[in-house]
Amino acid sequence: EGQLVESGGGLAQAGESLRLSCVASGLTFDDYTIAWCRQDPGKEREGISFISASGSSALYADSVKGRFTISRDNIKNTVYLQMNSLEPEDTAVYYCAAGRVWTTQRHAYDIWGQGTQITAAS
Repeated sequence: EGQLVESGGGLAQAGESLRLSCVASGLTFDDYTIAWCRQDPGKEREGISFISASGSSALYADSVKGRFTISRDNIKNTVYLQMNSLEPEDTAVYYCAAGRVWTTQRHAYDIWGQGTQITAAS
């Protein structure tokens, strides 16, 4: 059974940067699309960035486009989310997820990490 572990969360001031990492184990990593999603209490989980299995394609939600960059290292079984110009609205628990289909539909992702908290203070 595959496992994903996120790290890099924490507290930042508005305008600062953080980088999240998602390390995979127990799966053939370069077979999987990876998504970063986030959830604020009381809100629906939102997919914010997606990267294809090869890393050749990436998608971003409008809310993070131009500020966040997703990348992956298939040798290290790791996906990164570089978050620049953080805003208080970015405060949420961030999850990475793995799926075998190139899609933005969250139900297609069947392996999830436990999440890491990002707090962007104003």
